[in-house]
Amino acid sequence: MDTPADHPPADPPAPYRTVLDEVGPRLKRLRAGRGLTLAALSETTGISKSTLSRLESGQRRPSLELLLPLAGAYRVPLDDLVGAPEVGDPRVRLTPHAMPNGDSYVPLSRTPGPLQAYKMIITDRGAEPDLRTHEGYEWMYVLQGRLRLVLPEHDLVLGPGEVAEFDTRLPHWFSSADGRPVEVLSLFGRQGERMHVRAKPAAKPAPWRAERVRSAG
Repeated sequence: MDTPADHPPADPPAPYRTVLDEVGPRLKRLRAGRGLTLAALSETTGISKSTLSRLESGQRRPSLELLLPLAGAYRVPLDDLVGAPEVGDPRVRLTPHAMPNGDSYVPLSRTPGPLQAYKMIITDRGAEPDLRTHEGYEWMYVLQGRLRLVLPEHDLVLGPGEVAEFDTRLPHWFSSADGRPVEVLSLFGRQGERMHVRAKPAAKPAPWRAERVRSAG
């Protein structure tokens, strides 16, 4: 009985073969540049370590079903993995994502990792806070507008240049403070990574803080 191994796919035409031969080394350089191990990349993409290794060494031909999760993990266009020619446009195109509550966000991080950066547009969520909890730690910097942030025993209004950081395992809620959209830069760590490193950590760090960031000059 015939099996797929008895009928290997025909080699692609020479021009495409050259492009495909360059995919493996490009993937290896990309992974090394991002400081990722095969194990970490395997966990992110669901592709086995052996398949990733063979793909990078050229022993496995790249396919769409392999390249799509890799492009997602590296947060780069598929063209970057296959070596599409430059089009002379230096602009980085960021795709906003709409949320059911009317807010939107733009992922800014281009690599998988414990900390992720987002630009958020936060709308008016009403006057009555609906506090939620989840794993993680968040740092929020107000770019434009006024942000209302509610934490246990605290109801804060932050303006441009002000920043707050808090453990998201605490009940929390945020919204526009004046009915107009507010733009926020957010850094979020799913496993509770903090955004600031202290040379002399406090004996018991506070689960939240807010302050104004002053620009130099």
